[in-house]
Amino acid sequence: MGRGGKHAKTSGRGGKGQTARAGNKRRPELRDIIKKLPKNRGYQFKSIQKVFVVGKDTLVNKTEKFSEIRKRLGIKGKKIKLK
Repeated sequence: MGRGGKHAKTSGRGGKGQTARAGNKRRPELRDIIKKLPKNRGYQFKSIQKVFVVGKDTLVNKTEKFSEIRKRLGIKGKKIKLK
């Protein structure tokens, strides 16, 4: 039973094979390559992130943690570098 389409015989689908069958939807190869790449979640430009430089003379003691330095100096969301 040749359902759908005119033209008789192959109905404009060419010869035999995968493309001639019903439900012919082959995935583009490029799409598979793109899907395998990881998503860059939280991507930020490196030039935007500024480093907060803290001198060693501002430290209360040498064992002071970075979280304590942040609270004392009121630093939010920046990298701290000791110099």
